[in-house]
Amino acid sequence: MNEVYDFLKKCGTYYLATTAGDQPRVRPFGTIDIFENKLYIQTGKVKNVSQQMKANPKIELCGMADGKWIRVEAIAVEDDRKEARQHMLDEYPELQHMYKADDGNCQVFYLKDVTATIYSFTAEPKVIRL
Repeated sequence: MNEVYDFLKKCGTYYLATTAGDQPRVRPFGTIDIFENKLYIQTGKVKNVSQQMKANPKIELCGMADGKWIRVEAIAVEDDRKEARQHMLDEYPELQHMYKADDGNCQVFYLKDVTATIYSFTAEPKVIRL
């Protein structure tokens, strides 16, 4: 888990893919957190990505750092506890001007059934299952 977390942190910006009906949707993301031994991402309930993950929780993340790239397949599961939202906001204080843990909009999802694959042009892919 730490290797996946570290890689995504190093990316800074990674890309999250969802589906809206039969249309793929991809957007930049930047939050990744470990809380209670699970990987978490954060968004706002008012955003389309939130509705897409609720309708179809199968997501993929993809990012690149140091000449390698990662693809993370997972199921996004909402954690509606204030403690989980606050932990994320503590890790990303720059979000605190847009979100509060109890504002009714801040939303966190943990990643379940994770398969992360790290690729490069010079080595065999490394598969990590969580």
